Amino acid sequence: MSRIAIIGAGITGVTTAYALAQRGHLVTVFERHRYAAMETSFANGGQLSVSNAEVWNNHATVLKGLRWMFTRDAPLLLNPRPSWHKYSWIGEFLRQIPNYRANTIETVRLAIAAREHLFGIADREGIAFDHETRGILHFYATRSEHNAATRVNELLRAGGLDRRPVTPDEIRVIEPALNGDFYGGFFTESDSTGDIHKFTRGLSAACERQGVEFRYDAPVRSIGSVGPKHIEIVSESGHELFDNVVVCAGVGSRQFASMVGDHVNVYPVKGYSITVNLDDEISRNSAPWVSLLDDRAKIVTSRLGLDRFRVAGTAEFNGFNRDIRSDRVEPLINWVRRHFPYVSTARVIPWAGLRPMLPSMLPRVGRGKRPGVFYNTGHGHLGWTLSAATAEGVAHAIGMES
Repeated sequence: MSRIAIIGAGITGVTTAYALAQRGHLVTVFERHRYAAMETSFANGGQLSVSNAEVWNNHATVLKGLRWMFTRDAPLLLNPRPSWHKYSWIGEFLRQIPNYRANTIETVRLAIAAREHLFGIADREGIAFDHETRGILHFYATRSEHNAATRVNELLRAGGLDRRPVTPDEIRVIEPALNGDFYGGFFTESDSTGDIHKFTRGLSAACERQGVEFRYDAPVRSIGSVGPKHIEIVSESGHELFDNVVVCAGVGSRQFASMVGDHVNVYPVKGYSITVNLDDEISRNSAPWVSLLDDRAKIVTSRLGLDRFRVAGTAEFNGFNRDIRSDRVEPLINWVRRHFPYVSTARVIPWAGLRPMLPSMLPRVGRGKRPGVFYNTGHGHLGWTLSAATAEGVAHAIGMES
């Protein structure tokens, strides 16, 4: 039985704590906030989406990024201000383009495995998180967009996902509330949605019942080795020794990795969401229940219970800036008004979070250079989707060395 520290109480940190506690380890989670799931795991798009497992390392994404660079409301926005972190990350991202196919297929396989683990956890622990198993519908406005999606679909199928093409008429049957003219789409019946914040908080409570200790309001100041067998954690709680540490610190992981001699080049890619409060009966009846992905706008949606509609999107390369910008929120509101004209947007809650992205778009899972140091971080836009599988992976790796 090992004494293990986890840095971070977001979705990856809490799922890792659970996987380790299930194996009988003594687990302490350090979190700089007062509660679990207060940063990127607070208000994401809500999709558990194997169908969105395509990595971004391709020439089409690069060309779109260049075209959108100076458009303030574009789905992808790059602040051109010089930054070594940003441009070194972009350099590594470009070098991963030849691995686009292999990395996409690997992500699909990991996401399918994660789905089974997560559903099992929710059932076993009785976690209610507004889970909807109605599938995810991707829709496309033009033939060229649909053709590109067809090529992506070949990779998804190679990874084991069943995602079927649908006609405009079928789109209207699958989600009658959706307004607009579309060339076609793809539907993934096995995908689902839920509230990541509710799930993570529920799982943190389950972890506590199993003996996991959470240290809230306890930012970690440093980590380092003490002799050949111990890791020292210095936090607001003081100095403590552990057998192992798992870095699950999201966008802070790069800094912690550098303390122990590892290169984990996580970059913070900001995403925005709005939660539309469905306060009246017309809005509740006019909002969709099926989860959607608009490929052109890069917007995803989830229905969270009877009275909430989550809409999320955009990718902003702007360092550790967490400001909620009106010119980035407005396109999300306008999208709702265009596709769901009878849904009231009188009460909308905006949010922005920093996705921890590695250049390969694959998470870093496993051991570091120094004994006792492990990582489960860098999940990018798929942290909610992948976390349950990567938690099992890092727990297995620790078990192999215990």
